[in-house]
Amino acid sequence: MPPVNRNKPERAKSSESQYSLMEFMKEFPDDATCLEWLWRTRHSTDGLHAHCPKCDVERPFKRYETTQQRQSWTCNGCGYHLHPMAGTIFHKSSTSLHLWFYAMYLMTSTRCGISAKQLERELGVTYKTAWRIASKIRKVLMTQNDDGPLKGTIEADEMYVGGKAKSMHTANRKRLGGRGTAGKTPVFGLVERQGRVRAETVPNVKGVTLMPRIVKHVIPASTVYTDEMGAYNKLTRHGYTHARVRHTEKVYVRGDVHVNTMEGFWSLVKRGIGGVYHSVSAKHLQGYLNEYAWRYNHRDDGKAQFEQLLLRAARP
Repeated sequence: MPPVNRNKPERAKSSESQYSLMEFMKEFPDDATCLEWLWRTRHSTDGLHAHCPKCDVERPFKRYETTQQRQSWTCNGCGYHLHPMAGTIFHKSSTSLHLWFYAMYLMTSTRCGISAKQLERELGVTYKTAWRIASKIRKVLMTQNDDGPLKGTIEADEMYVGGKAKSMHTANRKRLGGRGTAGKTPVFGLVERQGRVRAETVPNVKGVTLMPRIVKHVIPASTVYTDEMGAYNKLTRHGYTHARVRHTEKVYVRGDVHVNTMEGFWSLVKRGIGGVYHSVSAKHLQGYLNEYAWRYNHRDDGKAQFEQLLLRAARP
């Protein structure tokens, strides 16, 4: 019998996966390994030396086994303690660091999202803990603020998230007007062709609300495709090349002019919310938009998607 290759990836050759669960468990088998990774990433490239803030020079550091929850490395010169988890989303968390890493792996490896109830079952924690972990990852690590402006050919579109009037209680249906967008949360999105997407909740879809967001996130001289909504009337005044597709006339594609890429992203969000989370409140909707935009923007990254999330978690 030939010897077993221990370094061989534990997945089939036909698999599209670039980072399987078995590979994750091999790389991060326990809490100590996760803590060591955080220590090396934040403070010490070789695991032995780090810059001591008190001595203001690079010193040897050593980790001493303690019973305290916040594990630390100690400077051999002055006794100063460095805590790898301080200032991160793991700070003051009683949940195992290994479970945090596993939660990040699950949220980056899924296609449509993972609910807090599913995380509860996977991690073996309470629902409250699972919800807090997922919320922190969405709102802190999966933010859309530091990816740079969009450029090239851009599609802009809006949608509404909320229940249908026919599904509401009679009193709520009468209070909200019974139909249309009443009671729903407006969401605005921008997407590059073959590129990144940005999505955020907005108070309304008027021009005074949407135009500043386009100017902020899209570089000048880009081409912007929209539908015929009046909120986009001033795009050419801001230096953009603007073309519309007439949805009210049942025209959805006119040459290269369409917003189907943005509509496709909206479809992912709506089906994910409906199928996985069932209902999302306006208060927490932005976090879920962050999650779907993060996976969309890193859809071709494979293992790098998980690695980038880890590196973000290591930031103070």
